[in-house]
Amino acid sequence: MNTARTLATAARVLRQLTHDPRTIALMLLVPVVLITLLRFVFDGSPAVFDATGASLLGIFPLVTMFLVTSIATLRERTSGTLERLFTMPLGKGDLIAGYALAFAALAAVQAALATATALWLLDLTVTGSPWLLLLVALLDALLGTALGLFVSAFAASEFQAVQFMPAVIFPQLLLCGLFTPRDRMHPALEAVSDVLPMSYAVDGMNEVLRHTDATADFLRDVLIVAGCALLVLALGAATLRRRTP
Repeated sequence: MNTARTLATAARVLRQLTHDPRTIALMLLVPVVLITLLRFVFDGSPAVFDATGASLLGIFPLVTMFLVTSIATLRERTSGTLERLFTMPLGKGDLIAGYALAFAALAAVQAALATATALWLLDLTVTGSPWLLLLVALLDALLGTALGLFVSAFAASEFQAVQFMPAVIFPQLLLCGLFTPRDRMHPALEAVSDVLPMSYAVDGMNEVLRHTDATADFLRDVLIVAGCALLVLALGAATLRRRTP
């Protein structure tokens, strides 16, 4: 990997994204709108909003970053941009790291907006530090970015990229402990949930919700989410290839 090439790739991706205001709006505003909608859905039950809002604060950025990243990266593939980049002295690691860095910058803004809105405008009550909540939201957004980069290698069109959402995101959403504690699930489903990264994203948010300081379980959860993101990025680099010989 070359730092200059990675940064140049990230700068190019960010420039292209600035010319697509709908994509920027989807990444930055949709989580804010969804968490606001959730607040008013539970308008008469603030305790329920506190219990579910923290978890969804991590899930919303993951889902939106997955969707946007997979489509944007696939668009680069189908438009021939990646083919042209492969003719340059640019390694796969430089390319994946550049894309990840560009989307990570947007993910940081997204996570900050959603977290600030939930805590200071919607009165989400958490016991722990808002900075820990922001950390988990950011890692979740980065995980969504990594998953989006990875699955884009297996889609031939934007429609197929969207089709990966039910296969990749929905099972994690059902098994992450949002609807029922994971230890109350069928043992087989609990075992599956133990290897899904979204489970640890929700667990990390719940740790911040209940504890004033970073616990050992919280550190375990954030390390697992970060490790999964790095692993998926490495897999994305391994599956990155030319579409023409």
